[in-house]
Amino acid sequence: MSAKAIREYDGKLLLAHYLQQSPTMATTQPTAAFAQPQTRLAQVNLSEVNTTDSGDKISAAVEAALSRAERLNPWLTSTKLVAKPDQLIKRRGKSGLLLLNADWAQVKEWIRERAVKEVAVGEISGVLKTFLVEPFVPHPAEVEYYVCIQSHRDGDEILFTHEGGVEIGDVDAKALRLQVPIAQPLPDSESIAGKLLADIASATQRAALATFIERLYAVYVDLNFTYLEINPLVVLETADGALPQVAYLDLAAKLDQTAEFESGDKWAKARSDAVVYGTAAAEAVGPAMDFPAPFGRELSREEAYIQELDAKTGASLKLTILNKEGRIWTMVAGGGASVVYSDAIAALGFAGELANYGEYSGAPSEAQTYEYAKTILELMTRTQRAEGKVLIIGGGIANFTNVATTFKGIIRALKEYRQALIATNVRVFVRRAGPNWQEGLRAMRELGETLGVEIRVYGPETHVTAIVPLALGQASPAAVGAGFRDSLAKQIPDSTAASSPGTPATMDIADPLQSRPAVVAPAAAAAAAAAAAADDKPSWYAPFTANTRAIVYGMQPRAVQGMLDFDFICKRTVPSVACMVYPFGGNHVQKFYWGTQETLLPVFASLAEAASQFPDADVVVNFASCRSVFASTSEMLGLPQIRTVAIIAEGVPERHARKLISLAQAAGVTLIGPATVGGIKPGCFKIGNTGGMMDNIASSKLYRAGSVAYVSKSGGMSNELNNIVARTTDGVYEGVAIGGDRYPGTTFLDHMLRYEADPGCKLLLLLGEVGGAEEYKVAEAVRAGRITKPVVAWCIGTCAGLFATEVQFGHAGALANSDCETADAKNIAMRAAGIHVPETFEALPALLNRVYGDLVQSGQIVPRAEPEPPKIPIDYAWAQELGLVRKPAAFVSTICDDRGQELLYAGMRISDVFKEDIGIGGVLSLLWFKRRLPAYACKFIEMVLMLTADHGPAVSGAHNTIVTARAGKDLVSALCSGLLTIGDRFGGALDGAADLFSSAYDKGLTPRQFVDSMRKQNKLILGIGHKIKSRTNPDLRVSIITEYAKRHFPTTPILDYARAVESITTAKKDNLILNVDGAIGVLFVDLLRHSGAFSREEADEYARIGTLNGLFVLGRSIGFIGHYLDQKRLKQGLYRHPWDDISYLNPATAQGDRVQVGAAKIASA
Repeated sequence: MSAKAIREYDGKLLLAHYLQQSPTMATTQPTAAFAQPQTRLAQVNLSEVNTTDSGDKISAAVEAALSRAERLNPWLTSTKLVAKPDQLIKRRGKSGLLLLNADWAQVKEWIRERAVKEVAVGEISGVLKTFLVEPFVPHPAEVEYYVCIQSHRDGDEILFTHEGGVEIGDVDAKALRLQVPIAQPLPDSESIAGKLLADIASATQRAALATFIERLYAVYVDLNFTYLEINPLVVLETADGALPQVAYLDLAAKLDQTAEFESGDKWAKARSDAVVYGTAAAEAVGPAMDFPAPFGRELSREEAYIQELDAKTGASLKLTILNKEGRIWTMVAGGGASVVYSDAIAALGFAGELANYGEYSGAPSEAQTYEYAKTILELMTRTQRAEGKVLIIGGGIANFTNVATTFKGIIRALKEYRQALIATNVRVFVRRAGPNWQEGLRAMRELGETLGVEIRVYGPETHVTAIVPLALGQASPAAVGAGFRDSLAKQIPDSTAASSPGTPATMDIADPLQSRPAVVAPAAAAAAAAAAAADDKPSWYAPFTANTRAIVYGMQPRAVQGMLDFDFICKRTVPSVACMVYPFGGNHVQKFYWGTQETLLPVFASLAEAASQFPDADVVVNFASCRSVFASTSEMLGLPQIRTVAIIAEGVPERHARKLISLAQAAGVTLIGPATVGGIKPGCFKIGNTGGMMDNIASSKLYRAGSVAYVSKSGGMSNELNNIVARTTDGVYEGVAIGGDRYPGTTFLDHMLRYEADPGCKLLLLLGEVGGAEEYKVAEAVRAGRITKPVVAWCIGTCAGLFATEVQFGHAGALANSDCETADAKNIAMRAAGIHVPETFEALPALLNRVYGDLVQSGQIVPRAEPEPPKIPIDYAWAQELGLVRKPAAFVSTICDDRGQELLYAGMRISDVFKEDIGIGGVLSLLWFKRRLPAYACKFIEMVLMLTADHGPAVSGAHNTIVTARAGKDLVSALCSGLLTIGDRFGGALDGAADLFSSAYDKGLTPRQFVDSMRKQNKLILGIGHKIKSRTNPDLRVSIITEYAKRHFPTTPILDYARAVESITTAKKDNLILNVDGAIGVLFVDLLRHSGAFSREEADEYARIGTLNGLFVLGRSIGFIGHYLDQKRLKQGLYRHPWDDISYLNPATAQGDRVQVGAAKIASA
């Protein structure tokens, strides 16, 4: 949502700080004729206190909040006060929630009586947790005024009445109004006074109010307000002739949250302690603006968590808990689809059982959908219902979201909550389509076979909400499957029932070509087709033709490839994408496919250069971000050749959008968006990702023109309309999604009038939604005869009136601000105007089919022969993801997978690695052995790494590392130098010792026989002997690991064998003990053989292929790196070995008194 209400406290802080600072919106700033009173606002905030806390804890929190307010605002104890809750409550005075002319003691008592207690305001109940206290301002009633500024599509409107206060009455009827067009300055003070202040006799009051309104409007624009109301506004004149004071006693305001990147710092500064209390430097920045939930809709912990996730991603994640005890829970993809599902549930009489509203869209990752699904399942399974619960996982046909990827997250959550779902008796119903939907639904169907929870799965062969009556027991699978005419081949069979749902049986759809004996005239059909083909030049009503060319702004290769693929299957001769613009790189070319052939598209750093190089390009598809889209679109609108601009970005500030609308109207440019997927002209042109993947475009027959033109707000629902239209008529002629924001660049009526003028369009389809009044304009156009073609329409959001509190649906504009903006009111008005309006959205396909059939029967639509379906080119990567192709792999890896949303170690998610705290030993067990070893085994591995980490700087590996480091080499080179010394003589004894002892043990040799055989072979026993340690001076490292093994290993036969050998060797010499290499080697063999994690063959293989030496390499790398860092830290210079530590043995030559003896002479002596 863009327009969000703020607390009165915050609104007054913004006004107080910026009233004299914001730049004027008038041609010249007048001299202020009023004085601004000192800002005195005290907030008592208990938002962190819960009603479930103990009475003592709540009382202590209340006293602490009151004490803090008094400490920060000393004036509280010396003046008369006003106190009121500050939680977006309307008509507080009439509800007994206003304390006037009280002292601080009375205020504190009044707050104590109400704090953290539930109160009812009308039909809504909520808990009071935030209070505002400010000075009481005595004044006569005749100086109370009302002023309000609100935004509209074409500009801002200032309302003023000379009567304010609680009994103001009907403001709309009595207010004087001043319209300020979006691209024009505010009139001067005299004009303001003449337009708004005619009923005020006092010249002083008029001057004060006129200049105050100028300042108020400056703040309104500067800080991106969308609504600002003051009632009462009081002007107090002074006896000494000083400027009158203007006091804003009660204030309600909304800010454009999407403008936070532009105004957020200003909002925060006004809320800082430096500004509010004067306690710090003036530059201090306060907390970010707080947007509280509506009264009675306090954010739960889960809602706050999803809100936090939503703020951290470019995708959309929304959750509103309506009834935590409800039995119907939804997990719906898409802003429009989420409303449609709620409507369907409410239409069947189950609004009171609907537990939540929410949606996920914008291609969330697997991890994000997992967190979203997990949150809903946690809420759903907390309580049980005797009749069980229902989970509806629904959605429209996605444009670019990978269904399989998002379903992976949902499936993961369902598996995690398996027992809870079974205990709660949950039944799951799934309907989804879009990119990779086949794989997603297959995985969901397979889950239903093993989860122990009933899961029914459906695809695009069903109506979008057909699973709702099935889930709620209002229809049987056989009954609901009878209605939806399915001319498409692709289907996913239900995992639990033989038939698939379509539309309710009462809305049965007949094929008009089968049920009506209409005669198709081949000559007429051929003539119509020829006329359509010849009309390849753009006109005001047909901006898209088979020759339309576009510039794509932004590096969006996937969208561009989709447009080119669409061109190819539509048999266009020239690609629709002329070039791309990417300001962050130089001019270059980008490789794409035209069918199966590679081609190159130019990429320019400058829009002006791109336009000059391609003067035939008259459409721009703008993928710029919400932050930069205003500047880039403004530049586009200044290019004479551009006739259409589509803005894809969501979150565009409303004032930016309205300015762009004004610029587009002045330039005669069609503006589609913001927050849109775009539009499509079948057989001609598509914008960006509209229509989804090629399989959906083919199944909805968007490669050739039909007779039905539609307009929608929702991008996801536009795809659903493509599906519905393809199944119930001869197909789509053109479709546009204008975007879900409050101020789309073009309106429903703009496009409906285009369709009315276009001779190729025969039937109009409108999908509106709750909020706004654009549908009324369409109804009026039909009533006035401006639209004469048949119109089928429906406004979604009919469920809104059944909810106890205000619910913001998925789109920013989907919120009714008055009764006339409700979906029901608009549906009634459209029906009264002569538009075909069904009783429910579920009945829309049947109604559309009937109207289409009437047009066929009357001869207004002449069905054409269906062309041969085109061959659809598919990228290799996508085909591979769908499992359609295979090729030999260059590498095989079985231990790690980085392809998904989360890294996998031998199938274990990296998040689970940390969640289960498996440690380094556990990670090593996964990556080396592809399995989880017992905890004692993982601990033993970690002990080995610690014991082998280092053995001082004198050993060969550390010495080499030190020398290399001092030669100025890098870390990797120094580490490699040390590692290359590891072998049989240094460190490599682990493998050798393990092999010697285990082989002797396996052959059945006694320890004595083993020692004797090694002596006969003149071989040392690897793992036996130490230079310093002995039987009387044991190696503590050996003691540590052998004692651990004796306590935790199931058995240690090889260790016992090695100890027996040690008893023989030490009898000869005291230092021929089992050393640490030998101990590690034999213990690891015992671990591999007897932990139960390996077969004997696997244990022998791991011992043979160097696993034990791998432990030494890994452990000793720790020490080598330490030596490298130590030398660098000490800044040691190049090492040169001293002469006196080298014995020079060269051929005999006399050098003074020094004689060198050659080896040759020794040999011949």
